[in-house]
Amino acid sequence: MSDQVATVAIPQQRNIAVDAYRGLVMLLMMGEVLNFEHVALSYPGSTFWRILSFNQTHVQWTGMGLHDMIQPSFTFLVGVALPYSLRSRQKKGEPFKRMLGHTIWRSFLLVALGIFLRSIHSQITNYTFEDTLTQIGLGYTFAFLLTFVRPRWQWLAFGGLLVGYWLAWALYPIPAANFDYAAVGVPAQWHQHLFHGFAAHWNKNSNLGQAFDVWFLNLFPRTSPFLFNEGGYLTLSFIPTLATMLLGLAAGRWLIAASPRVPLRKFILAACVLLTGALLLHFTGICPIVKRIWTPSWTLFSGGVCFLFLAAFSWIIDVKQNKRLAFPLVVVGMNSIAAYLMAHLFEDFVESSFRINLGMSVLNIFGTALEPVFLGLLTLTIYWIMLYWMFKNKVFLRI
Repeated sequence: MSDQVATVAIPQQRNIAVDAYRGLVMLLMMGEVLNFEHVALSYPGSTFWRILSFNQTHVQWTGMGLHDMIQPSFTFLVGVALPYSLRSRQKKGEPFKRMLGHTIWRSFLLVALGIFLRSIHSQITNYTFEDTLTQIGLGYTFAFLLTFVRPRWQWLAFGGLLVGYWLAWALYPIPAANFDYAAVGVPAQWHQHLFHGFAAHWNKNSNLGQAFDVWFLNLFPRTSPFLFNEGGYLTLSFIPTLATMLLGLAAGRWLIAASPRVPLRKFILAACVLLTGALLLHFTGICPIVKRIWTPSWTLFSGGVCFLFLAAFSWIIDVKQNKRLAFPLVVVGMNSIAAYLMAHLFEDFVESSFRINLGMSVLNIFGTALEPVFLGLLTLTIYWIMLYWMFKNKVFLRI
C-alpha cells in the first residue's frame, strides 16, 4: 500500500485517529471468530492462549478485559463524533428542527436494528434493550441536545446522571440473607462474585435494574415471561451509557478546539482523574466496577481507558504522523455499521463456505487445535476485503 493511498484516499477533514480507534474496536468485535477461548481449552498449560482467551471474553462480574472495552469505546466514539457532525451540519445551514428530526429517527433506527439483530434466532421479535446499538440509541437524542449547551452544563449533566443513578440503586433494598439467587439465574458457584455489605446493591439480578426489566420487558409480546437476563445485562444501563457518550462529547470538543494540535495532556489528565475516582469508589465499596450493569464507577473507569486509547491513537497518528500504519484500521472504522452487521450476520455463511470449498484437510493444516484460529483469520480477511471494496468505492453505511 503506497503512502499516497494511505494518506490521500482518506478524506482529510476526518479525524483519522478517531477512525483508526473505531476500527480497532470493530476489529476486536469481529475478531470473536478467532475463538481464542476454544483454542485455549486445547492448551490448558499455555499462558499465551490463556491471556488471549481472557481478553476475548467478558469478565464474570467485576474488573475488565480488553473485550469489555468494545462497547464503552464504541459508545465513547459516538460522543466524539457528535461535535464534528454538528459543526458540519451547521456549516451547511441545516436548521435545528431538521437536525433534531434526523437525530430522533437515527435513535429509533439504532434501537430497532439492535432488536432485529437480537431476534435473528428467536421465534418472535425479541424485545430486549441491552444490545450495544440499542443502548446507544436510547441515549443518543439526549446526547445530541446536550451538544447545544455550555460545557459546564454538559459536565453537570454527566455528574447528575451518575450520582442520580447511583442513589437510585443505593436506595433500592438489598437482597435478604436468604434470597434465592438460583431463581434469577445465578449459579451456585457464583458466590465468589457476590458482594456483601453496602456493595450488595450491585449484585447480579437482584438489583433495581432487574426489578425494572421484570416489569418493563414483560410489557412486550414474549414466548414466555421474562424472569432474568443470564448475563445480568439491563435496559437501564442506557443511563450511565449516556454518561459515557458525554465523555466522548467532551473529547470531541477538545479535539476541535485544539486543532491542528492534539490535546494529549487533557486526555491523559482526564484519564487519571476518571481512573482514580473509579478505583476509590470500587475499593471503598461505595460503588463497585461492574461492566455488565454499567455501574457509575464502570463509567468512570472505562471512560478513563477510552481517553488513554484516544491519546495513544492521536499520538501515533497525528503527532508521529504514522497515517500509513492506521490505514487498515481506518478502512474498518469508517464503515463501523457495515462491520457491525458483518460480524452478526455473515459469520455462519462465510465459515460454512470455507468448510465446503476448502475442506477440513486444508483448514486443519496447522492441526485440529488451531483450526478455529485459522478459519477465523480467513473469515476476518474476507470481512476486511469487503470493507476495503466499500472504502474504495465510497460505499459507507450511515444511519
